[in-house]
Amino acid sequence: MGPETVSECTPASGAGVDLSVVVPFFNEEENARLQYERIAAVLDRLALRCQMVFVDDGSGDRTWSRLRTVAAGDSRVRAIRFRRNYGQTAAMAAGIEHAEGTILLTMDGDLQNDPEDIPRLLAKLDEGYDIVVGWRHRRKDRLLTRRIPSRVANWLIGKVTGVPVRDNGCSLKAYRARLIRMIPLYSEMHRFIPAMTSLAGARIAEIRVNHFPRRYGQSKYGLSRIYRVLLDLLVIKTLLSSAARPLLWFGTLAGAALLISLGALLTALVNPWSLPDNPVLIPMGISLLFGSLAAFAMFSGVLGELVYRTGDVRIERLSEVTAEVFDGGTAEGGV
Repeated sequence: MGPETVSECTPASGAGVDLSVVVPFFNEEENARLQYERIAAVLDRLALRCQMVFVDDGSGDRTWSRLRTVAAGDSRVRAIRFRRNYGQTAAMAAGIEHAEGTILLTMDGDLQNDPEDIPRLLAKLDEGYDIVVGWRHRRKDRLLTRRIPSRVANWLIGKVTGVPVRDNGCSLKAYRARLIRMIPLYSEMHRFIPAMTSLAGARIAEIRVNHFPRRYGQSKYGLSRIYRVLLDLLVIKTLLSSAARPLLWFGTLAGAALLISLGALLTALVNPWSLPDNPVLIPMGISLLFGSLAAFAMFSGVLGELVYRTGDVRIERLSEVTAEVFDGGTAEGGV
């Protein structure tokens, strides 16, 4: 659905929401209201039934107070507060869970993304795409600690996943809600959404978007995230390679380990004196090691099949980490 110009965006309290904008915040008291005002100004020009879902990821400052005030004055806003800091991916997942729109749009709460790009993302989505990814082609971040690591990570992600997105880390993205709700989000997985949705045959587009320097507060990103991203990339590669048949993938690994184990065992039984100094212990040890690896691989494959067939399994339900939801002037505690 393409954007049109009208006097005001319809409040989300009515039946059916077209667009939900999900924004996570963490210690952004200076930015919270400003970001709301910038988003609201754009949504007011769209002929869509709109909703804004703001998630406070356990901030230690007055971010939650700012978000509650905003929600109290605008029926389109739903504000959610975590009991503690769980990270950007968990905050996005909670926002997506509470969003009601048929189209979801995510962006950061630090004022570096430009809400004026929202109509352009929606117009591109209207061309038949399932996901539209923002590309910060003129990124306003530090070269050594942000931009260079990001370029390396994006290149590596593209090579491993086969999905050539130039800016996986850009939070400004638009999605078909039915698709994004299929994706389990944890760790740093929000940046791998395009790769994961490619499993379902999603059509992905990328457009240039604006990017501004941070005006208030401190960046929450750093080089420490690189290790987690690399581990998540390993998980994604496994999913892309064997998501539908985990037992086949792990079974192949188990078969190779079992062959090595049997070969070592035969060496110990048939010709125990073929190895110097330690005639039996070395091949027997190798046999035991690879036999255990084969058993573990088969167990992992069976477990993977069970998980795949039963669906998404989460350690913690989002309702259990949510302290409060403020929606249309009413507040309710998390379960």
